[in-house]
Amino acid sequence: MTIRVLLADDQTLVRAAFAMLVESARDMEVVGEAGSGREAVGAAREVRPDLVVMDIRMPDLDGIEATRLIAADEELAGVRVLVLTTYDTDENIVEALRAGASGFLVKDTRPAELLDAIRTVAAGEALLSPGPTARLIERFLRSPSVPMPVPGGGPECLSDRERGVLALVARGLNNTEIAEALGLSPLTAKTHVSRIMGKLGARDRAQLVIVAYESGMVTPGTL
Repeated sequence: MTIRVLLADDQTLVRAAFAMLVESARDMEVVGEAGSGREAVGAAREVRPDLVVMDIRMPDLDGIEATRLIAADEELAGVRVLVLTTYDTDENIVEALRAGASGFLVKDTRPAELLDAIRTVAAGEALLSPGPTARLIERFLRSPSVPMPVPGGGPECLSDRERGVLALVARGLNNTEIAEALGLSPLTAKTHVSRIMGKLGARDRAQLVIVAYESGMVTPGTL
């Protein structure tokens, strides 16, 4: 299945480079480009991509607000957002995850890693395996902030098994690793993760991590 990608960045040369890279992959195609956050939201509504590669720092409307608008639009429920930043210490990353992004990459990521990231996020996973996303969540959730709204219930609505699975998701484990850690089959682990997302009203694993940290179920320093 071809992954339909929308590219949002205010630098024309950056968009052109990303477009060439994405089009070089047999399983992807660029279906639109945007030079601002507002254009990105409009383009997402028009072409309904599978995934938006979203720069954070853009004119008119930044990538965080654009991500929030896309995530809040019920007609765009299947659209994933992968945000880009110049530095992996950008505090806005956590806000982007709270807004509904499924992960992030720094702009100097190697081409093959960007393509793998697009495939990962488009498949419903999140870029949370050991690396900068998990470190940023750990660092910035040390400070008091407004908790991310949880449409469903909090972790207290989960069974003991589901709470254990959620803790492993928050540590960045994928379904196969969770299965190995708990002695389950990968399919059972995937079912647990899906059920947890349903109970918590989370879009994806990125939001599960935020919920786990903000509820105090997982604390900084445990990764």
